[in-house]
Amino acid sequence: MTTGQDRATQPETGPDDERLPTVAEQMADQLGGWRGLVESSIPVVVFVIANIIGELRPAVIASVAVALLIAGLRLAQRRPVRHAVNGLFGVAIGAAIAWRTGDERDFYLPGILYGIGYGLALLLSAVIRQPLVGWIWSVLVAKGKSEWRDDPRLVRTFTRLTVLWGVVWLAKVGVQAGLYLAHQDTALGVARLTLGYPPYALLLLITVWTVRRVTREPQPAPLPGN
Repeated sequence: MTTGQDRATQPETGPDDERLPTVAEQMADQLGGWRGLVESSIPVVVFVIANIIGELRPAVIASVAVALLIAGLRLAQRRPVRHAVNGLFGVAIGAAIAWRTGDERDFYLPGILYGIGYGLALLLSAVIRQPLVGWIWSVLVAKGKSEWRDDPRLVRTFTRLTVLWGVVWLAKVGVQAGLYLAHQDTALGVARLTLGYPPYALLLLITVWTVRRVTREPQPAPLPGN
């Protein structure tokens, strides 16, 4: 990952080593493309619809079966299964809890708890000046490099972005938690869908655009004698 410093003072490398993925490439990778978006949402849609027109247990069985089918199709087609497996894992845990308690709203409980934990972890990392978004950027975009830690501008940028992510995450999970406590099961399912990928995609877009803008800005020249 570049830090906006003068390239002339750094060792020359091939163009492929220095090229950052485009905004579209990074968004597609993290969201799994349109297919990943659709496939990860289908089991939840199936559960919501099946639970409205039928009973809880058939809805649980249908959602898990669809998630397994999607994962199996990806394996058969030798496509990346990361998003399918993540979706299957989340659906399976929620389905198991709902099956055990007999309460359909518990299908969404693991996602709510995960969202609360993730939001708090983001804010805590910003407070201790180890912004989680910066470290995620290092892993997913910068090929494991963490030079941003040596650039005060990027540290500030990633800290602000991390706070933004944490606030948005807690806000959307707060809506779902309120519906959960109010026993608004159908509304909770709709909220799970509408507050899932759209805010995530927007946050990714803001993050990629902001970091790329900062890394392209020239650093101020040092004062004489420093």
